[in-house]
Amino acid sequence: MSSLTVLSNDPPQGLISSDASQKRFFSIAPPAAVIFFVLIFLAGAIVTLDHKENRCRPSGSEALPRGIVHDKSNFEMEPLGGNPERKKDGRPLKSLLAIPVGIKQKAVVHKLVSKFPASEFVVMLFHYDGVVDRWGDLEWSDQAIHVAARNQTKWWFAKRFLHPDLVAEYEYVFLWDEDIEVDGFDPVKYLRVVRREALEISQPALDRRSQIHHRLTARARQGGGGDVHRRFYKSTGHGRCYGNSTGPPCTGWVEMMVPVFSRAAWRCAWHMVQNDLIYAWGLDFKLGYCARGERWRSVGVVDSQYVLHRGIPTLGAGGGGGDNKQAASRSATDRYAVRQRSYDELQVFNRRWREAVAEDGCWTDPYQKPPATNKG
Repeated sequence: MSSLTVLSNDPPQGLISSDASQKRFFSIAPPAAVIFFVLIFLAGAIVTLDHKENRCRPSGSEALPRGIVHDKSNFEMEPLGGNPERKKDGRPLKSLLAIPVGIKQKAVVHKLVSKFPASEFVVMLFHYDGVVDRWGDLEWSDQAIHVAARNQTKWWFAKRFLHPDLVAEYEYVFLWDEDIEVDGFDPVKYLRVVRREALEISQPALDRRSQIHHRLTARARQGGGGDVHRRFYKSTGHGRCYGNSTGPPCTGWVEMMVPVFSRAAWRCAWHMVQNDLIYAWGLDFKLGYCARGERWRSVGVVDSQYVLHRGIPTLGAGGGGGDNKQAASRSATDRYAVRQRSYDELQVFNRRWREAVAEDGCWTDPYQKPPATNKG
């Protein structure tokens, strides 16, 4: 009986081993899989880049070629003739001085503005009484920016005419009241101190004859040492600032009549200024959030350069004719209305802040003290 022996290294058809099947699968599948995942990755990267590109463009400019977009500006006056692309390299970086003014305070404002050299400062006047033409006899008036709107406040003007993109080319923004005496103040020396001390928000110290609302801003008495103080201590009496005080108005705080902002600090503060709250009461206690870093370090009062705040009431001062008795009565009524709205705005701002904090789950207050724990 004969037998048939099959001499072959291949298994019979239909009996292919599972190992061979796996080898054949893995010899084909990996390149295809790699290509597939690479294509998916590239598609995702393209979508991400496109999204990032649109996100990084100024809102509203997405339909324009990138190179044509100029989203920053300034208050530099341009000549009517000449080369529009003239070289501007090498020009000193300027700062901006913005002041609300009325014609009754013309002499004080002239003295104030004259202290600021035109080579280093741009001047912008907010005419709250609507009178512009009677400033033209001052030598610096033609180079100043004049904005007029009757019976509006400094913060109303600032919100509408000092947008961060318009002041992005200025190193510092001085947003001052008009009733400021500057006999003891030099703006150039002031900025030297501010730069050296890395102050994001600052103010010149107030002469002790000034109208002072919080003792932190009063000029430190001679012998204290240094050009700047950032903290006020009062261990006795009725004051509420002590050695462990970490917030405004004991530290990280400036008055609202002569604040000075770095461009970064102003960009933040401008967003915080409410469009409908024209006195900005309550804003001073929150400015430290815009100081980039610890407010006790980045907010300070410059003692070596100081001013006198005269405290002249200008808004709601009456006017419009009538005898002295009628004018005085109208002025008192108007001043009361200003004061009442200021207090009302303080309550509104504080309520809005509380609501914003409660609603924003992504924001953490860097100055919020941790809740006390009972160790029993």
